[in-house]
Amino acid sequence: MDGPLKDVKVLELGQLIAGPFCTRVMAEFGAQVIKVESPNGGDPLRKWRKLYKEKSLWWLLQARNKQSVTINLKEKDGQEIVRRLAKDADILVENFRPGALEKWGLGYDSLAKENSGLVMVRLSGYGQTGPYRDRPGFGAIGEAMGGLRHVTGYPDRPPVRVGISLGDAVASLYGVIGALMALKQREASGKGQVVDVALYEAVFSLMESMVPEFDYYDFVRQRTGSSLPGIAPSNSYLTKDGKYVVIGANGDSIFKRMMLAIDRKDLADDPDLSHNDGRAERSDELDSVIGAWCASHDLLHVLDVLEKAEVPSGKIYDVADIVSDVHYRARHMIQEHRLSEDESLLIPGIVPKLSDTPGKTNWLGPDLGEHTDNVLTAAGYEVEEIEDFRRRKII
Repeated sequence: MDGPLKDVKVLELGQLIAGPFCTRVMAEFGAQVIKVESPNGGDPLRKWRKLYKEKSLWWLLQARNKQSVTINLKEKDGQEIVRRLAKDADILVENFRPGALEKWGLGYDSLAKENSGLVMVRLSGYGQTGPYRDRPGFGAIGEAMGGLRHVTGYPDRPPVRVGISLGDAVASLYGVIGALMALKQREASGKGQVVDVALYEAVFSLMESMVPEFDYYDFVRQRTGSSLPGIAPSNSYLTKDGKYVVIGANGDSIFKRMMLAIDRKDLADDPDLSHNDGRAERSDELDSVIGAWCASHDLLHVLDVLEKAEVPSGKIYDVADIVSDVHYRARHMIQEHRLSEDESLLIPGIVPKLSDTPGKTNWLGPDLGEHTDNVLTAAGYEVEEIEDFRRRKII
């Protein structure tokens, strides 16, 4: 393993999305990530969505560059193995319900007695404290409580979800940020600490000015479909060939350039539309004008005109568009990884891009327990002990 985190050892306890996404980012940039899984089937994500040879394609990405070790956390001997692995870990990431690790004798206070520099990232629905801490909470619940679901969709329809596990992903990224900040602090203090990430708080942090708007104006932001209320024009529009284009012409000079490009000099020169506050009051009118123009032209023509006028715009991509796009390819965001001598798989590239020490995919998600023997041997266990653990279904 190579990369900016090559000297960082991470122990992953958890499953599905939030915790494993957090450690995935670390593994992509060189951290040694030891993923602890139950011997009885492992991470459920292994069987989610589309499969390749009985293994989830999602799993192949989520667990790339990780080592899989099977340990039964409900057994005392299994808990002792984790304690030993945690002694020389820099970061431990977990996303069990609060209190689970403490029940197994693996809480932060216990582990820190033997490794005072340990940083523990704890991802949960509601956080480690507060009256809701014991409630089960998935990403969808975090998106609901954090305010995102209420503003997603159209006003005459029920709230909808974003088509991915956004709440989990955002919380995971905060977990990475928190872990790296804690490691930086450890350089000065020599001590680790707990990074407590609640899914609902991670989502809530994205909610822009909603709280002060409510406090000062008693204003509750609502669902507005594809438009951006108070910022105009910014919307998606249907073209003649049945495609959608997103246009953000809400800058003063950008708006003028667009109106000239679509032969509406009258609107370009209208003093009431020279600034956003005036355009926001007439947003329906502007959407009607732009919508009519888009409806009379094919998508490629619309994009060509707007690109020449330097107006931010773009088609709404599906995955087929993404895979075939020259810009994605040029920036190595679509990569090919060998599955076998005869098969390969397209996978997403890695974000962010570091000029000197970029992240990379060394291997895709491993088989269940593939690295158990190597990891336990490196931790000081003898072959006979490992075989005994296996016989007793500890690993």
